[in-house]
Amino acid sequence: MSEQTVHEGGPRVRRVVVVGAGMAGVQTAIALREQGFKGGVKVIGAEPHQPYDRPPLSKAVLLGKAEDSAFDVDFESLGVELRLGCEVRALRPTDHELDTEAGPVPYDVLVLAIGAEPVTLPGTEGVPGVHLLRTLDDAERLRPVLARQHDIVVVGAGWIGAEFATAAREAGCAVTVVEAAGQPLAGALPAEVAAPMATWYADSGAELRTHVRVERVEPGAVVLADGTRLPAGAVVVGIGARPATGWLAGSGIELGAQGEILADAHLRTSLPDVYAVGDCASFPSARYGERLLVHHWDNALQGPRTVAANILGGTPTAYDPVPYFWSEQFGRFVQYAGHHAAADRMVWRGDPSSPSWTVCWLREDRLVALLAVGRPRDLAQGRRLIETGPRMDPEAIADPARPLKGATAG
Repeated sequence: MSEQTVHEGGPRVRRVVVVGAGMAGVQTAIALREQGFKGGVKVIGAEPHQPYDRPPLSKAVLLGKAEDSAFDVDFESLGVELRLGCEVRALRPTDHELDTEAGPVPYDVLVLAIGAEPVTLPGTEGVPGVHLLRTLDDAERLRPVLARQHDIVVVGAGWIGAEFATAAREAGCAVTVVEAAGQPLAGALPAEVAAPMATWYADSGAELRTHVRVERVEPGAVVLADGTRLPAGAVVVGIGARPATGWLAGSGIELGAQGEILADAHLRTSLPDVYAVGDCASFPSARYGERLLVHHWDNALQGPRTVAANILGGTPTAYDPVPYFWSEQFGRFVQYAGHHAAADRMVWRGDPSSPSWTVCWLREDRLVALLAVGRPRDLAQGRRLIETGPRMDPEAIADPARPLKGATAG
């Protein structure tokens, strides 16, 4: 294979090594080839499975409607080497090498696409019947649990908890969801926006208990802090995820408060010739004036194009997307675009007790984020409005019969 001269930190790039075989890692390899890189590309993954997509794990794979969700990518024809079932143990930047269980791996440029790992519930290690849902193996372990229609307790009413509860109800299981906060999606959405979603659980036949904490998990039961015992043939923990960066300790890579890699606007890390992309990395957003850590599929899809472009050289490309994600729960299609933390006004479009509605967040009369429930057109138009930034008319926004793109001011 011929070499391509690329300047990144000085030397010619002959080898790009990508750690992580999820969406971000696979898309980085694809983007390098699409953008003309002719050198060696190696993708290292800790799991033994062919690289796969994660969203179907809580849907089709979990319910047995699909065996797996492997990416439809011909790595051989792309000239991408896969090294699967290989754990990376350390990074030695001075030597431009990774330490792996299969021996040292040299690199000219390294891309860290190592994703995130689920937060575990303290005291549940080794307790039978306690599950996480992050990997294909997790989904395969949970599939017979649903098939046997166990009583299931879900700890955490976040995105993954709601999606799993949806699948479990579809499978005919009795489901109780326990949440320490006062409403679902605490931390992700303001309380007044998340509160209407609580009714979705009861509508589906699931029980949602808020303001409750888990005291302990025993075989066959979850004991709450108030002494209540909930029967549980299985317990699924969905209380968040953190960047899987523990093995980078001592490497010289700068990490943030949540363990995330602190990438710059070009997705470069604090080490030369090392990039980071996807769930493991935060980046400074000029659009929102703060650093963003985005744990969603679209970020893992978009970021690799920027990484590839910057590896290949030329004018540095900044990464500043409008964050986007979706969730399918309790028969509703929920979509979110943007970042609402700095908004100074919130506008409802439609009645939140109805099957479809939207919430828009404005800052200085410009749309910065929106949540759309069953209104995909609002999402598509709103995402473009966030990107272009025109001033909006709040009264026009509030009319759900009016197209969002027609609610600009002036």
